[in-house]
Amino acid sequence: MQHDEVIWQVIRHKHCSYMAKINTGIFCRNPYNVTGICNRSSCPLANSRYATIRDHDGVFYLYMKTIERAHKPNELWERVKLPRNYLKALEIIDKHLMYWPQLLMHKIKQRLTKMTQMRIRMRKLALKTREKIMTTPRKEKKREARREEKAEKAAVLDKSIEKELLERLKKGVYGDIYNYPFNEYERILEDQVESEEEVEEEPEIEYVEGYDGLEEEDDIEDFGGFAMDRSHKASAAADNDDDDEEDQGEDAVEWKRLKSGSSSAQKRHKKGESGTKVKKRARVLVEVEHEDAAGRRKATL
Repeated sequence: MQHDEVIWQVIRHKHCSYMAKINTGIFCRNPYNVTGICNRSSCPLANSRYATIRDHDGVFYLYMKTIERAHKPNELWERVKLPRNYLKALEIIDKHLMYWPQLLMHKIKQRLTKMTQMRIRMRKLALKTREKIMTTPRKEKKREARREEKAEKAAVLDKSIEKELLERLKKGVYGDIYNYPFNEYERILEDQVESEEEVEEEPEIEYVEGYDGLEEEDDIEDFGGFAMDRSHKASAAADNDDDDEEDQGEDAVEWKRLKSGSSSAQKRHKKGESGTKVKKRARVLVEVEHEDAAGRRKATL
């Protein structure tokens, strides 16, 4: 059987694990304590009929304990959720603690008021922008500084190596065969393409004559006439050559016959040559026009 006075006599003389004694007084660390002070009326262990208010993630709950549930530790506390409205929460407290001691009811309402004010202040502070001070260990700072120095040295070394290799490449130290890194090769190509795009300017406007085709046609016609004249001259010369060759062939045959024949035949051949020469000579028609005479005179040569 639970006896409140016996329990208090046992735990009051520094035998309670929740007791916190400091210079200003003796306090209680039990989360179900209403006032947080270690005394007979506020101790949740030495009172079989007890009530308090607790906060769970911004929501307030009313906890109540009675002697009838003392033999059931898992159902010892009865919990009731309180609304966010302060006045409605007070009404619920009055309803559930109607026949409880007035001193305990007064302490519960005071706790509700303090917790409501604390929740309002927390919301205001959350909306404000406040500076947050962060501490960094010295070892991490030194380690980061050493890493930065090493990275800078490596970058300078890489640049110097690249510069030296480019100078050797320009001098022709490595010959005609090179093994370029693929990534660097792609980067150089991209830079060249960008530079070419930047260098490109707007195309210039030029004006051209529109009668070139007609001049070309006239030139072609002139060239065609000149070519026709040349072809006619060439064909006439070829005909004359053919006639001369035929005449020479006939003369040679006739001369052979004369050699084989008599002198009379040779004389005939000479007479025939003179006759043929006279026949081949062409007649020239000359027209003479006089201004005094009305007619024209024709003379043949």
